[in-house]
Amino acid sequence: MPVRLPRRPAALSRRGSSRRRVVTTAVTTVLVGGTFASLLSVTTAPDSSAAPSVPAPVPSRAPAEAPVKVRGVEAPKAVDGASVVQFVAHPDDDLFFMNPDTSQSIHSGNPLTSVYLTSGESDGVNARPRDAAGAQPDKAGYAEARQNGIRAAYAEMATGSRISPWDRIAIPTAGGATAELDVLRAKPHVKLVWLQLREAGATNGDRPQSLNGLWHGRISALGSQRSSGTPVAADFTYTKEQVVATVTGILERFRPTFVRMQDPTSGKVAGSDRYQDHQDHLFGARFVQAALARYAEIPGHPHVGVQNYLGYPTSVLPHTLDPETADAKLKTLKTYAWMDGVNDCGTISGCGDLKVAARPAGRGWAQTIRYARGTSTSWVQRDRDGGLHAFSVLDGRLATWRKATDAAAWRGPVLLPGGGLDSGVTSALLPDGRLAVFGTRTTVGAGPADYRREVVTAEQDAAGGGFGPWRSLGTPERDDAQGTSDISAPAVTVGLDGRTTLVLRDSGHMLAARERGTDGVWGPWRTLGGADVHGDPVAATDATGRGYVFASTPNTVLAWAAQRPGGPLTGPVRTGLPPTTLALSASPAPGGEGVRLWFRKPASNDLRSADFTGVGLMSPMRELAGGVAGFGPVSGAMGGSTGGSVGGSKGSASVGGDGMLAVRSRTGVLATAPLARGATRPIWRLERFLFSGAPDAGTDGVAAIGLDGRLHWTPADR
Repeated sequence: MPVRLPRRPAALSRRGSSRRRVVTTAVTTVLVGGTFASLLSVTTAPDSSAAPSVPAPVPSRAPAEAPVKVRGVEAPKAVDGASVVQFVAHPDDDLFFMNPDTSQSIHSGNPLTSVYLTSGESDGVNARPRDAAGAQPDKAGYAEARQNGIRAAYAEMATGSRISPWDRIAIPTAGGATAELDVLRAKPHVKLVWLQLREAGATNGDRPQSLNGLWHGRISALGSQRSSGTPVAADFTYTKEQVVATVTGILERFRPTFVRMQDPTSGKVAGSDRYQDHQDHLFGARFVQAALARYAEIPGHPHVGVQNYLGYPTSVLPHTLDPETADAKLKTLKTYAWMDGVNDCGTISGCGDLKVAARPAGRGWAQTIRYARGTSTSWVQRDRDGGLHAFSVLDGRLATWRKATDAAAWRGPVLLPGGGLDSGVTSALLPDGRLAVFGTRTTVGAGPADYRREVVTAEQDAAGGGFGPWRSLGTPERDDAQGTSDISAPAVTVGLDGRTTLVLRDSGHMLAARERGTDGVWGPWRTLGGADVHGDPVAATDATGRGYVFASTPNTVLAWAAQRPGGPLTGPVRTGLPPTTLALSASPAPGGEGVRLWFRKPASNDLRSADFTGVGLMSPMRELAGGVAGFGPVSGAMGGSTGGSVGGSKGSASVGGDGMLAVRSRTGVLATAPLARGATRPIWRLERFLFSGAPDAGTDGVAAIGLDGRLHWTPADR
């Protein structure tokens, strides 16, 4: 029987009954005539009108998630065709590490399904540390309290009321067991799925009974940890294959156009075997990776984009959210943490996670959201004929779009052969007019030792032609065990003579590089140096053909530059710039001399830029009042450079001194503004769609990949 854990008994006795609005659904699945059927019963609080018990069929595998009807209310139709599924290891990982993206999806009206791999039962004590002494562990009860907190947080984000009721049913999984599906009655496009596997119970501790142990074959099957009150009627176990099958089945059921997941390669603490992130985060994400690779081979589903989110490592990095957004995120976390102690969920286990109540902001997590990769603004290129080409990753394959010269519309996407690509590709125009694309590819493999991430490239066979096969450029990492394959997305500079330098951040938080000479031969990996580098490096080539690379540390920006056109990169040099939010973008500076670096001021809505020639500042740092807040890369393009310029940064058409600026706004939609030379306050225009990765601003327009998997184009002359 659940044990009542320490909380605010006075608040419970005074106010508990008056706010109680409980919706509990139990489903018993039975086999009838060779098919699954279920008996659904709904009970509510005494002051609510209960719905009658009705039979509801539960398919063993649904090809698509049909609109869920609850008391005659049908889920709203998608606003733009986007559908998001996000996978996390524990209840609260989404609130700490994926919000405000989560709340933005909820408010968009598009389908959002959050999937929790484990129950997050920890030690079973739902109490603040000061109250934990002597409390009796109750893992099922604590798991229920965390579920209650998540339901309250999502209900509040969606409806403004944390007690807005949910309908809870049991659904069969493709792994042969049962999961819980919760549907928010007032906003049925919002759903939660609880797989209820056992958690590791320690960030780095040796816990074979965990996703880590299952992934590495230390156990043959991982058991469940059902929460109190769940409609899932029986315990179960999953093998590694069954977990992958279960997650694949979730993807088949909900048919997302976009998947959010945690970082499967979050690295290790320097000089140790300790993971930087929680082992459940890391290996839970690898199970999702394996499922996505399998799902990509199933025909007939919408194309899927993916975004990875950084977890615990964000603690030591500058805050990315402006105060207003951070306060809203903290408010949601306080709801999850059951800060007021009011028993409005009607269960003895508790209405939220009291462990989090001791520190609801986490370790700076409420002030930050950070993507693990996918911040490049060099995924659009102009060819020599003036046509535009855009590149992204859908279904783990390279997706290409093309807009012919003077054409109004883009054509695409065309998906190239070869899977396993990670989000975050970059592109470059070669001196002979061909385009090249660079990214990283993950191979999951049959066993844990087969997991591998490597750099790959594909080039056009001829200018304007098709792309050849992917070519592996390897990795600077010795093996996955050493650094969990923690390498960034690549950045590339191309000289006028064709000399190409590819750089990335390695698991030691330094930059590594490979160079291709004028003979077309790639040299070995070498270290470019730097220390405490985070995020993705960026690269650009100026009008003279000199290459530049920039990378952020928590305190400043480091620079590498060629001292002459076609020369090798030298550095690193501390630029003297103040801390940034790590997300950088670079492009040729107006006027044809040097490059311009764009970045954000931490914990602010202000945008900043600085021009460089060589490795030195060419002019003082400039600041633009952001106005629309938001986070992530700033993409800016000014006139003055020639169309089709060679290098890692996109070419731009000359339009005098004007250009375009593009950012992610506080509400998550694309914000664009014309940018006149010398302007200090952009006039922003907000679009109506959520997007992934970074926008790409050119002087003729802005491109962004929506959560619907489509390329969205905003012309500059609109």
